[in-house]
Amino acid sequence: MMSRRSLLNPALALVPALLVAGCGNAPAAPPPLSDQALAAVTDQAGAPRDQLAREIDDLFTLPGLGETRAVVVMADGELAAERYAPGYDQDTRFISWSMAKTVTGVLIGMLVADGLLSLDAPAPVEQWQRPGDPRAEITLRHLLQMRSGLRHVEAGDPPYESSEVRMLFLDGRDDMARWAREQPLEHEPGATFVYSSNTSVILADIAANALTTSKDPATRARVMRSYLKERLFDPLAMSSMVPEFDASGTMIGGSLMHATARDWAKLGEFLRRKGRSPDGTQLLPSRWVEAMLTPSPASPQYGFQIWLNRPIPGSDAKHPLFPDRAPSSLFSLIGHMGQYVLVSPEQRVTMVRLGHSDSKERPPMLQQAADVLALYPVR
Repeated sequence: MMSRRSLLNPALALVPALLVAGCGNAPAAPPPLSDQALAAVTDQAGAPRDQLAREIDDLFTLPGLGETRAVVVMADGELAAERYAPGYDQDTRFISWSMAKTVTGVLIGMLVADGLLSLDAPAPVEQWQRPGDPRAEITLRHLLQMRSGLRHVEAGDPPYESSEVRMLFLDGRDDMARWAREQPLEHEPGATFVYSSNTSVILADIAANALTTSKDPATRARVMRSYLKERLFDPLAMSSMVPEFDASGTMIGGSLMHATARDWAKLGEFLRRKGRSPDGTQLLPSRWVEAMLTPSPASPQYGFQIWLNRPIPGSDAKHPLFPDRAPSSLFSLIGHMGQYVLVSPEQRVTMVRLGHSDSKERPPMLQQAADVLALYPVR
């Protein structure tokens, strides 16, 4: 008869194999962080340093997110992290694309505060004020909230059918604002949200006309540069900012400005502080910043030339941000191909991500950016 011990021996022999098999189901330890990843995080991280380093590293290294070229994180007004891809550094000027719209929104706010423009009066576009022109009902508020009603197609297929492409590169390129404001109404003013880079150029043209009566292109551009430099860029130490102008001297306020990642972060921090410079000077009335961040009646995810992290009730449309993962008070400058300045006042954080991500890569990239922000508590 086989002994009890001999019956147990085969079972005991299986234990190491079972343990090995069980270990195979355990999650693998993450690879060690590179020196570059660790060096990106400062002593003022405001979050667990290794976790912050890893989440930022994932933005640069995970497949399927596109190419991240720069990340800057500010926490409680201090530089928490900064990292660049090869070929880029803190002196590189990055193109804004549509992040420029928010600069235009700030510009309009300063001119309203100066008494040179009125928010709810008919927009001062001479062409629209002719008798019988229905565009006379368009207000500055309508333009700021992208609900002017003007005919517009932001992204055409093929691209040359896009109103933006036609304005920037084809028949409107020499006088972009004129081409944009000549468009007829497609909707009742104020009724419908239609995202439009051309609208931001109309706003930039209105701003230039408020600052000078000159039609000379060089004079118009010089006056605009001077105003922005003295009133906004210099007080915020945004020395890298370079706006572009068309042949008529109108600032291309919807898409073409250039600045370093640090300077884009400074603009985000300026808005987080409700229009104050780092030394406490009120450069823009706080009530204007509050108006910028108030949802439009036609689009809860949009304010004055800026995107809001507000849910869109009853809509299946993809949200441009992530209301399920961050406070509703979060707002963002958003530019073509994945340019973001994400500002979360309740977390006291501003995060800049610049790079190149196509339409499939942007959603997972944005979720990874949300992972970075999730390291910071709501206060």
